[in-house]
Amino acid sequence: MYKRVLLKISGEALSGNGDGRSIGPSALTFISEEIKKACRPEIQLAIVIGGGNIWRGAKDGHGMIDRVTSDNMGMLATIINAMALQSALEHKGVHTRVQTSIEISRLAEPFIRRRAIRHLEKGRVVIFAGGTGNPYFTTDSAAALRAAEIGADVIFKATQVDGVYTGDPKLDKKARMIKNITYMDAIRKGLKFMDTSALTLCMENHLPILVFNLHTQNNIKKAVGGETVGTLIK
Repeated sequence: MYKRVLLKISGEALSGNGDGRSIGPSALTFISEEIKKACRPEIQLAIVIGGGNIWRGAKDGHGMIDRVTSDNMGMLATIINAMALQSALEHKGVHTRVQTSIEISRLAEPFIRRRAIRHLEKGRVVIFAGGTGNPYFTTDSAAALRAAEIGADVIFKATQVDGVYTGDPKLDKKARMIKNITYMDAIRKGLKFMDTSALTLCMENHLPILVFNLHTQNNIKKAVGGETVGTLIK
C-alpha cells in the first residue's frame, strides 16, 4: 500500500462526451466518487489535472495564436478544471485545496511545497493546477515535477485504456497490454502513454508510474490499496 500518491487526470476525462470538450456533470460526478472511494486516513492524495477539454494549447491555436500565449491559455484551463473538481469533491465531503503555479490568489493558493505537504498531512486532497507554470511543458511533466517535489511514492496516470499497450488498441487489433516495463524500455519503444521529458524525470527520481483505466469502477481505490491494476513502469 502506498502512503503518498499523485493522481494524474486528463482534462478530456471531465468531458464525458465523444468530442472531449467542456465539463460533463456525469463525468465529474463519477470521477469525484471514485476519488472519494480511494480516500483513507492513511493515504495522502494529490492530483494534477489537465485542461484539454477546454483548450489544447498549440493545437487549438491553429497557428493564429503564438505558442507561449496558447500554452498559457491551456494552463488557465487546468485551473478551471481544478475548481470544478474541487467543488465536486467538497460536495461529497472530501476536504480539498487547489494550488496553482500561476498566481491567482482570489481563486486558489499559490503552489508552496511545504504548505502542500502540510495539507496532505492533514488529510486534505491537494489539486495542483496551472501545469508547471511555464510554456512548452505538458501536464504530464507537471505531474512528474509535483510528485518529485512532494516526495510521492507513485504516480497514478488514469487514462482511457486499461494500461500501456504495444500499439494503439483502438487501431491495432494485435496490440497487447504490457503489465510491467522499465522506464528505458518504454522510452526506447516510443510508447506514448506519457511524454518523454516527464518519463525521464520520473526515472531520474525513481518514481514508479501506474497506468490504468480511469473509467473502470474502483480502479483508483484498488491501486491505492496496492492491488494489481494496469501497467507498472519502474
